[in-house]
Amino acid sequence: MAIVTISHAAFTGGSAIADQVAAALNYRSVNREVLIEASQRYGIPEAKFEEVLETQGHWWERWLESLRLYRITLQAAMCEVAQAGDLVYHGRAGQELFPGIRHVLKVLIVASMDYRIEQVKAQRGLGGESARQFLKDLDRVRGRRLRALFNIDWQDPTGYDLILNTSRITAEMAAYLIAEAARRPEYRPTPESEKAFQDLTVAARVQAALITSPKTRNVILNVTSDSGRVNISGILADPDLEKEIVRITRAVPGVKDVTTDIEPPPIEYMHP
Repeated sequence: MAIVTISHAAFTGGSAIADQVAAALNYRSVNREVLIEASQRYGIPEAKFEEVLETQGHWWERWLESLRLYRITLQAAMCEVAQAGDLVYHGRAGQELFPGIRHVLKVLIVASMDYRIEQVKAQRGLGGESARQFLKDLDRVRGRRLRALFNIDWQDPTGYDLILNTSRITAEMAAYLIAEAARRPEYRPTPESEKAFQDLTVAARVQAALITSPKTRNVILNVTSDSGRVNISGILADPDLEKEIVRITRAVPGVKDVTTDIEPPPIEYMHP
């Protein structure tokens, strides 16, 4: 399985490029399918994900407490969608949803402000200054969303393998370069990278199962997987809750065994 993630600023042609890359590689082109998967699998209305990821405005003031829920379930859904491999994902924070997976090619599409303004004029019919302000607002809101969800600057070039400027090259050239990079040996899956992906998938499934269970949704623990052997560590005030955590974890697909390394809070936190 091979995976390409394409992040792009608004009005840089990123979605069209992603479709061309998918066609050139004979991969699936995936975007909203991840939101649908998350919604159906975890019982969260798709509109909630859309508001967090798409809607302008002060959404973070309303959904701040739920951001961890959306982040965890989105990652788990992304892992499920990617199980079949050979996909191009063009959506929000794709580069953050596969941490540490070597065979994921992470691409960023950028363009000059002047180029983007011309695209807004053509597609939205806005005047020059209105188009510029429209783009500034989009960029600001997107930056805030991703910083709140993943604590990242999504425009940081060190988070990507390949950065392309569509104000300097055509969409066809961009798609060609991405497809050629994806065919390189460096991005072919290896037994080690496949194992890392499956470990990530199992850990993400466990995290999602815990955060969507009424009894454990407020529990924050570290979850790791090694070939299906899951370890859960952290601090837990209610010792009886550990049994429920283990029970939920054992029922998650791909889990073969569960160990815990859970400690009570320091005594000063127990008796203020």
